[in-house]
Amino acid sequence: MRLRFSKMHGLGNDFVMIDAISQKVRLNADKVRKLADRRFGIGCDQVLIVEEPSNPDVDFRYRIYNADGSEVENCGNGARCFANFVRERKLTGKQVIKVETASGILELHVKRGDQVQVDMGKPILAPADIPFNSQQQSTIYPLHIDGQTLQISAVSMGNPHAVLVVDNCAAAPVERLGPQIENHPDFPNRVNVGFMEVLSRTEINLRVYERGAGETLACGTGACAAVVAGRLRDLLDSTVTVNLPGGALVIEWAGGDHPVRMTGPTAQVFQGQVKL
Repeated sequence: MRLRFSKMHGLGNDFVMIDAISQKVRLNADKVRKLADRRFGIGCDQVLIVEEPSNPDVDFRYRIYNADGSEVENCGNGARCFANFVRERKLTGKQVIKVETASGILELHVKRGDQVQVDMGKPILAPADIPFNSQQQSTIYPLHIDGQTLQISAVSMGNPHAVLVVDNCAAAPVERLGPQIENHPDFPNRVNVGFMEVLSRTEINLRVYERGAGETLACGTGACAAVVAGRLRDLLDSTVTVNLPGGALVIEWAGGDHPVRMTGPTAQVFQGQVKL
């Protein structure tokens, strides 16, 4: 099987984009791992597959696979890359694109230059829906790891996130705590882990350890979850610049049932063909 693909990234969070509309695509977890391998494959954090929608009210469906081969529900940076990918491939000429994901429908707004805004929908806070094992909903939860108790916020943006507030993002123990929290039994579907340093009410630094991928240069849903957590803790205003290792995103959330909106750039690295 020979596949045409594009390599794209959103602030260094990189993707192999595959059009399954104009070519036949048969992928399994093993083939995804081969594509994502940075030494023996193309190399990426996630593989994104563009498909025909099953819902007549949307333009496309897309599926997201982590580098370890697991399929996940949502990816904010991937959604922005998706918008420019389908336009570059001339699959659509629309400026506003509706896409179907495993976690629901996203609305993508293509702006000037390389900027794309994603309507991520309203955050999910009920523990059972994240999912997170807790008897009642709270802004802050205790999480017990190796004899210590961490204070986290739990948020889903279509995929689960645990957010910690740290004094110094650069010095945060991401590599040590990230995998421990990711696989904590209180998160039955595993979890993405954000380490947030609040600089002001309108700016934060953030590092994210993503389930199935490890620490990435940027995580769009992680940026959204961090701002939601910061707003719920009354640490942040409604529009926040999120500085990630790969660059900055602007996240807007008015609170309550309002949707979270994320704006940031995308870039195409190269196009090619790969034989699997």
